[in-house]
Amino acid sequence: MIRTILWFAGMGLSLILLSPLAIYYRFKLKHIPGEPIDSGVDKIARKWAECMLACAGVKVQVEGNENIPKETALFVGNHQGNFDIPIILSKLGPLKSILAKVETSKIPGVRMWMVHFDCIFMDRSDPRQSLESLKRAQELLEQGRSVIIFPEGTRSKGPDMIEFKAGALRCALKAQVPIVPFALDGSWKAMEEHNGWMKPAEVKLHILPKISTADMPKAQTRTVSQKVQQAIQDELDRMRGTPQEERISWTTRSDS
Repeated sequence: MIRTILWFAGMGLSLILLSPLAIYYRFKLKHIPGEPIDSGVDKIARKWAECMLACAGVKVQVEGNENIPKETALFVGNHQGNFDIPIILSKLGPLKSILAKVETSKIPGVRMWMVHFDCIFMDRSDPRQSLESLKRAQELLEQGRSVIIFPEGTRSKGPDMIEFKAGALRCALKAQVPIVPFALDGSWKAMEEHNGWMKPAEVKLHILPKISTADMPKAQTRTVSQKVQQAIQDELDRMRGTPQEERISWTTRSDS
C-alpha cells in the first residue's frame, strides 16, 4: 500500500515539475505532427518512464533489440497491464507514436507529453472515432513515423491473451510497412494481480523479427492478424516453457 501511494505521489509531482518543459516544447518548438520527434522530448519521456518503473520495482529483461528495424514499422504487442506503456516507452528503442485508449489522455500532465510524439487516443466506445484513430495511425506510418498498437483493445489483466481485433493491423498493410511483433510477460503482476496495489515484478519483453507486408492485399488483414498473434503466443509459450499439448493455436481458435 505504501509503495502504491508513494508511486502515485511521485508520478504526480514529477509531472508537475516537468510541466514547464512540456509547455516550452509546445509553444517554442512548435512541433508539427508527423515531423521527427525532438531529441529532448525523446530523452525526457524515456527517462521518466525508466524512473516510474524503478520506483514501482518493475525490472524488465529485454531480448531481441537487434530486431528493431531502422525503417518505419508498426509495432504490435500483447497488453497485460498498466505498466506496459512505461515499459515500451523506455525499452522499445527511440520514441514511437502509441495508439492508446482515450482514458490515458485524461491523466493530468500525461497528455501534454504524449502529443509531442503524436500519440493517438482511441475511444473504443465510438466505432467512428476508432476508425479515425486507425486512419491517423496509417497517416503517421506513411509519413515515416513508427507506431505501436495493442490489438487486444484492452488489458488482459493476466497471462492469457485476448483475441486480436484484425482491423487494428490494416493500417500496416495500407501503408505497406512491416509489422514487428513483441511479447510482454509479467507486467500484470506489478498491479493487476494485486487489485490495483503495486508489487515488485520481473517482466520479459521479447522483440521478434519483422513480418513483411509488401504487396499484401487488405483482404489478408485477418490472416496477418492471426499470424502476428500466433508469433507472440509462441514466444510467450517459449518463455514459460509451456508443454506443446497445452499451447494455444489462434488460427484454429479464430477459424472455429
